[in-house]
Amino acid sequence: MGTSHQGTSASDGLFLGPPRRLGSALAERQGTGSSEGERAALQDAIALSVTDLAVLMDRVDGEAQDILGFQVAMLEDDALAAPALSAIDSGTPAHVAWSAALDGEIAGYEASEDDYFRARAADLRDIRDRVLRNLSGGESSRSPSGAVLVGEDIAPTTFLETDWSAGGAIVLMRGSTTSHVAMLARARGIPMVVGMGKLPEHAVMIAVDGGSGTVLADPDDLQRAAFNAALASDAQARGLEEQFRLRPATRRSGARIDILINVAGVEELDHIDLSSCDGIGLMRSEFLFRDGAPLPDEETQYRAYRRFVEWAVGKPVTIRTLDIGGDKPVRGLTPDGEANPFLGLRGVRLTLAREDVFRTQLRALARAAVHGNLKVMVPMVTVPDEITRCAALFDACVAELDAQGIAAHRPPLGIMVEVPAVAVMPELFDAAAFFSIGSNDLTQYVTASSRDDARVAALNDPSHPAVTALISKVAQYGRGAGIPVSLCGDMASEPRHLATLLDAGLTSLSVAPARIARLKAAIAEL
Repeated sequence: MGTSHQGTSASDGLFLGPPRRLGSALAERQGTGSSEGERAALQDAIALSVTDLAVLMDRVDGEAQDILGFQVAMLEDDALAAPALSAIDSGTPAHVAWSAALDGEIAGYEASEDDYFRARAADLRDIRDRVLRNLSGGESSRSPSGAVLVGEDIAPTTFLETDWSAGGAIVLMRGSTTSHVAMLARARGIPMVVGMGKLPEHAVMIAVDGGSGTVLADPDDLQRAAFNAALASDAQARGLEEQFRLRPATRRSGARIDILINVAGVEELDHIDLSSCDGIGLMRSEFLFRDGAPLPDEETQYRAYRRFVEWAVGKPVTIRTLDIGGDKPVRGLTPDGEANPFLGLRGVRLTLAREDVFRTQLRALARAAVHGNLKVMVPMVTVPDEITRCAALFDACVAELDAQGIAAHRPPLGIMVEVPAVAVMPELFDAAAFFSIGSNDLTQYVTASSRDDARVAALNDPSHPAVTALISKVAQYGRGAGIPVSLCGDMASEPRHLATLLDAGLTSLSVAPARIARLKAAIAEL
């Protein structure tokens, strides 16, 4: 009989297959014997690693590009290699110096009290091993398709270089539910379980239930038959759900629900059928502002925003202004050393403090609004004066563009409802053209539990009565005041929350594109 092991769910789904152990598999290296030669070898290996990542970036999009962009920015930062180069000048071989320097950085990230920074340690290990492979002339280890990848942790590029066409799963002894790989796994529908502790070393077959976090090593015939039956049932359910993808979302009563999508990168649009959704309910503009990269200029932003608006062909497109800070730092914009970045200078607080950056974005948005049905919303609003200031700045940008003879239009300006102060007294914010409830941050702030810390995950529950009461209050106020209200957080993508949201009076939800069919099928049963 197979042995059952319990971990933490990072991405749901079912998969049965052989394990493939993850390892560094780095080749031995002999030094050149001179400090000059070792310094040149390390610099060449770093440059080659940047080239490798740039090639990989051309094959991926959206969140994956952001992850690789983070690694490129780290490698291009001279401060990362400085300790290693200093050690090389003192006679240490390049591979030893680089390992020691990166191991120190990794230890610092792993010791952080912030779950976000602990999760980034996997990216640093990835950077370390890629440069070491290029130093030694080794090959990048590619994982086979149709296997369960098992290890202490997994590098983001290992995930991106794996062929998932025949399916697969990930089981990690450590890992994190907020790591870059966990984000990618959820986006691709790859089951993933973290925090396993131990698995039998010589298991030849593994069954993974990503939803429950359960892993079965070497299931016997009865267990395998039961798992295969669950797989078949799940596949049948997914097939039935697909029939709803291109249909309008309608309750049994005939009431229509608008289903919009959350997107980050322009490249995502190539994989989404416009007829499957009612528009874009959340475009995360921060994807253009990559950590460590130069800030995007007005023309770059305008072209990106215009692409979204034109793709929608008249359907509404809601673009959120720059929402960085908290778990999304951008060097040169977000403050260093904040004691509590989730309660610090983030969202609209930051953009109003950096009017030069905000003006550039607002000008680009006003220009893009000429090409379709654009709406703009502001994150982390806490007091009404923030809406007033944003509106005045937006009007000034449009007037400036008009004076320059550049086509521009002032789109409606709405707000995210994610700070409890807004949800408790929405009547103070009636200057907003619309409300979009951000359930992720609203839940975090109402329950005082970090959404990036697995240790308090049980508290960070959007179905908490206090959270659902605030959602209902905002929806009811909006209906009475004639202010459109939607919800764009992760809560909208989970069928188990649908009845609560729709009973609260919401008729517009913005969800992950991969969830469209499942949500529409669930709505049809309500």
